[in-house]
Amino acid sequence: MKELIYHRSLLPAVDRYSDKTLIIDGGYRASYAEHADRVFRLSNALKDRLGVARSDRFAVMALNSHQYLELYHAAFLGAGIINPLNLRLAGAELDYILRNSGTGVIFADAYFAAAIQQVLESSEEPHSVRSVVLIGEGDVPHDLTYEDLIDGADSAVPEEPEEEDPVVLMYTGGTTGLPKGVLVDNRAEMLNLYHIAIVFGFEDEVVNLIQTPMFHAATMGAILGTPSSGGTAVSIPMFDPAGAMALIEAHGVTQTVMVPTMIGMMLQHPDFSPNRLNSVKQLLYGASPMPAAILDTILSTWPEMEVLQGYGMTECSAVLTMLGAKEHREGGDRLRSAGRAVPGVLLSIRDESGTEVATGDTGEVWAKGGNFMQEYWQNPTATAEAFKGGWYHTGDAGYLDEDGYLFLVDRVKDMIVTGGENVYSAEVESVISKHPAVAQVAVIGIPHDTWGEQVHAVVVCAEGAETSEEEIQAFARESIAGYKVPKSVEFRSEPLPLSGAMKVLKRELRAPYWEEHGRGVN
Repeated sequence: MKELIYHRSLLPAVDRYSDKTLIIDGGYRASYAEHADRVFRLSNALKDRLGVARSDRFAVMALNSHQYLELYHAAFLGAGIINPLNLRLAGAELDYILRNSGTGVIFADAYFAAAIQQVLESSEEPHSVRSVVLIGEGDVPHDLTYEDLIDGADSAVPEEPEEEDPVVLMYTGGTTGLPKGVLVDNRAEMLNLYHIAIVFGFEDEVVNLIQTPMFHAATMGAILGTPSSGGTAVSIPMFDPAGAMALIEAHGVTQTVMVPTMIGMMLQHPDFSPNRLNSVKQLLYGASPMPAAILDTILSTWPEMEVLQGYGMTECSAVLTMLGAKEHREGGDRLRSAGRAVPGVLLSIRDESGTEVATGDTGEVWAKGGNFMQEYWQNPTATAEAFKGGWYHTGDAGYLDEDGYLFLVDRVKDMIVTGGENVYSAEVESVISKHPAVAQVAVIGIPHDTWGEQVHAVVVCAEGAETSEEEIQAFARESIAGYKVPKSVEFRSEPLPLSGAMKVLKRELRAPYWEEHGRGVN
């Protein structure tokens, strides 16, 4: 019997909240009934007009929009496997993903249709792409428009997919080598949604601002959860602090997800004032370490706000652990943790041999649950390696305390080994971020003839502020051991390079230092 199917979540909400606004996208608004009608017609048009079968892949490269939400919902109603593309892909990466995925149809808006056409025309190998559908308007290459595609299409409810049918093919960022396609089925995505609902909650009064990019796994809770609960989703095409604050005020946004970089940008914006975010009742953050200074500001500025942290990755449909609002307000050591495993997920800390370590000892975080991917697309070797021993190997270093709280100390690959001592960059970054002159900081390992690696900090100062290498080192030395203190500090006037998911691209910071050496650390 099929249970974990999005039909069972979306369609009852459409019946119950038929006339209520589901999506606000700029000047566009659609009720639950109107949104569902467009999704049904899209689902049938994909099959009947574009020849997309349930197991076929269709790609999306576009800014956040109501059409993007419709495409996701069509996939979850069995119309095909959605392949959401990172908006910052270089041409070679995009070319590889389109060929590797076997994508037949691409949906793109005016910002990206030309780039896709250039890739298709310049590729040295043949593509399976047969149609480019333009979302919105624009004088760019395309085969047909989105509205023409769904105009007059059958509005019958699509047949339910099976639980084990793949629904999302989401490529990882490719921090080393080529990107890997993460293939996730309906069951895993729905279990992830239930996990989030248990600890985060979805209610019909919710107004959720979708400001993380829709190509990112962190947005899945909003994409699936808000529409299934009777809430209203507000979409911003791409995050910018001023635009986000304006939408929060205009629509009384009550719930949103942000990564720490986005929060920092909002707090530092010249138009920021605390009362502009007073309607927000729940803020979920994650995807990268939260600087202690920013978290302190959030908790003190909005004492009634429920602040939660989520930790996970694309391979588990997004979430493994949650740190709840209660723990955030209680403070103490648990505030440094990523919370406890959500219901249905098991965690284990293992050493390099795969042996479970003692409580409090650091090792690699392994996880097990029903919300994990089926495989890395067409990469059985990488899949087997990731699930060796029956557990998923996260690549993150951390430890569990006696109550099961997970403390992440770093990505394993971001660990700096200096003079035989391990330095976890996230710990150093958290300390330096508290310096009043620091707006952004990233800590990396760079070559050292004696110690192998030395701790190096890259700092962007707050507007109008100044500091020095000596001052940063002295400030850090007050809180961390001497061997963890940066031996060098680099100051930049431009913001740190960010991925499409708003994470600092440490590989770009490391590259100039390691390019003449026989090995690198990225």
